[in-house]
Amino acid sequence: MAAEIATEAAKSAVEHGLTPGEYILHHLTFWQNHKPASVLDFSVINIDSVFWSVLLGVIACGVMWLIARRVVTSGVPGRLQAALELLVEFVDGQTKGIVHNAQSRKFVAPLALTVFIWVILLNTMDLLPVDLLPLVWQKLTGNPHAYMRVVPTADLSVTMGLSISVLLLCLYYNVKIKGVGGWAHELVTAPFGTSRNPIFALLLGVINFAMQIVEFVAKTVSHGMRLFGNMYAGELLFLLLALMGGAWGSLSIGGGLTLALLQIVAGWAWAVFHILIIVLQAFVFMMLTLVYIGQAHDHH
Repeated sequence: MAAEIATEAAKSAVEHGLTPGEYILHHLTFWQNHKPASVLDFSVINIDSVFWSVLLGVIACGVMWLIARRVVTSGVPGRLQAALELLVEFVDGQTKGIVHNAQSRKFVAPLALTVFIWVILLNTMDLLPVDLLPLVWQKLTGNPHAYMRVVPTADLSVTMGLSISVLLLCLYYNVKIKGVGGWAHELVTAPFGTSRNPIFALLLGVINFAMQIVEFVAKTVSHGMRLFGNMYAGELLFLLLALMGGAWGSLSIGGGLTLALLQIVAGWAWAVFHILIIVLQAFVFMMLTLVYIGQAHDHH
């Protein structure tokens, strides 16, 4: 199926005079409300990323709600209920080990579970044939050059949006748990402490505050960049494999058959391995979310 779609897309690319580089660039271009006027044009919206993120989020919440209402029973659990209970208990156990405030866990534990399932669904879009949904979109719009990217976590604006949301939660819990005064005191006394000497105290306060800001920025950027980098690399590799599958139609029988078989084997091997990456990256993103929120509860 993937090889056939890749072949059709490759033939279409040839018909429109696209080189392999232009084919990849087309697949890596977002459907946007307008072209950015500059690098810092924040009015640009990646419509495809927003659409798939919201759709998959609604599906995730809807499925969990249906399972909770219609599948979960007080009797002997079925396989689906047992799997869901294992997942809930696993996330709850991780939350208890990191966030020690029982009141906060009432919100943080469901948040972590939602983030884990949502990011898994966003990442799983990478397993679809790279030309399937873009070709469907082009047929629907009648525009052979229409853009459609379907892996939201391969969009830096999505992953950074998620990490900035975690940052805002950390700031909220810093104020809620420590109070405005307590957190302000921590900003100028951690990690190097303070001094009784007013001049040294002022100097250490400036250094401590700068270090705290650097820490917040570094955690937020690395949180979003880690997920984006892994999923972007996976998407790019799938595109290269699709090109391999599309190239066999233009070669001789022997060489073409070899490329076709190689594309199928390599595509399946990478897809199977990529399943591990999909789950692992969702787990890492969830755990870092818990760690950062847990740190907001700790006093220094």
